Amino acid sequence: MPILQGNLLIGQSGGPTPVINASLAGVLSEAKKMQEIEKIYGMRNGIEGALNKEVYDLTQEPEDLIEKLIYTPASALGSCRHKLSKDEEFEQLLELFKANNIRYFVYIGGNDSMDTCHKISKLAQERNYDMQVVGVPKTIDNDLPVTDHCPGFGSAARFVALSTIESGRDLEAMKTFDDVAIFEIMGRHAGWLTAASALGKKCEEDAPHLVYLPERVFDEAQFLADVKAVYDKLGYVYVALSEGVSDKDGEFIGAKDAVTDAFGHKAISLSEGPGAYLAKLISNKLGIKTRVNRPGTIQRAMASLASKTDVDEAFRAGQAAVKYFSQGITDVMVTLDRLPGVQYKIEIGKAPLEKVANVENLMPVHFINETGNFVTKEFYDYCLPLIGEPIPDYARLASKAIKLK
Repeated sequence: MPILQGNLLIGQSGGPTPVINASLAGVLSEAKKMQEIEKIYGMRNGIEGALNKEVYDLTQEPEDLIEKLIYTPASALGSCRHKLSKDEEFEQLLELFKANNIRYFVYIGGNDSMDTCHKISKLAQERNYDMQVVGVPKTIDNDLPVTDHCPGFGSAARFVALSTIESGRDLEAMKTFDDVAIFEIMGRHAGWLTAASALGKKCEEDAPHLVYLPERVFDEAQFLADVKAVYDKLGYVYVALSEGVSDKDGEFIGAKDAVTDAFGHKAISLSEGPGAYLAKLISNKLGIKTRVNRPGTIQRAMASLASKTDVDEAFRAGQAAVKYFSQGITDVMVTLDRLPGVQYKIEIGKAPLEKVANVENLMPVHFINETGNFVTKEFYDYCLPLIGEPIPDYARLASKAIKLK
């Protein structure tokens, strides 16, 4: 496709990540260099902003503000979870593109957002409207295919790893009062983030002791046996639990009555959740006191704890979207491709939108142990480079407790 002269429209969609604005900053900084881009518009609240004709004019945003965006939490443009389905909505979008000479479209988001990108690209092609579309991946769930990992995951993984090892020490200190702690972690179908809870574990006493992921069928009887075995040995148990763990019938544990959103996803966060359900089960069946930590959206909001690796890669992904425009490339998602070798390195790549739209990338078998209640060394090797600085090596007393006369 020849290089087009016109305006750029950019949006953010779905749940924010700690580095989603770093990708926005990357797009803005690179777009200002591209002479063919005349105006830069930001959709207010994702695709809903385009449908309502509500945008921000970002063309003159100062450089110092763009630099601040890199470490700013949430979605600076606002977000949405709107599914394009009605014919009239597509017509509205096409009218907006034509009326405002929108020739470049960038959407920063996850699986559903890549589907939106793909549909918009197809719409433009079907109507013979010259326009380029590039998706920039974003999700703490790390469940987009083709790319080695997603911007946003490394920072959320760092938060989960730190939260687990530190709250695990709290449980260990209070084991004369508290017995079991369940950390309920985001992840409807993919357990990447929950798996990251293990990254700070250095010895048997360290949390977590058990890790349960959506990729394995959750068996309540086996869960109780696992908890009892650890409790009998250590006197306390720390459980990392994906919110999307399901039984053999595919029903979410503790979320059978959860409402469904426009994309057909059950909103587990609005239900009792598996943590509370299993805490009651442990109490009733084992007579062990259990508390539940359910941080919810805090997991995706902590830009102050962002992985520097993640921030840098998110910014580069945003830059790459505009660079693809300058090369006449369209209908692709930016990817992060890991290079072989001992040292961690990535290069920016691309994948056709049709290969990533509405496709989930789940934890592979070799990242989960045989009993289905922890991760393997292969997962550590994969994930540790993504979280930036190493997890601190916390002190543990070398001396043993003794009884005085």
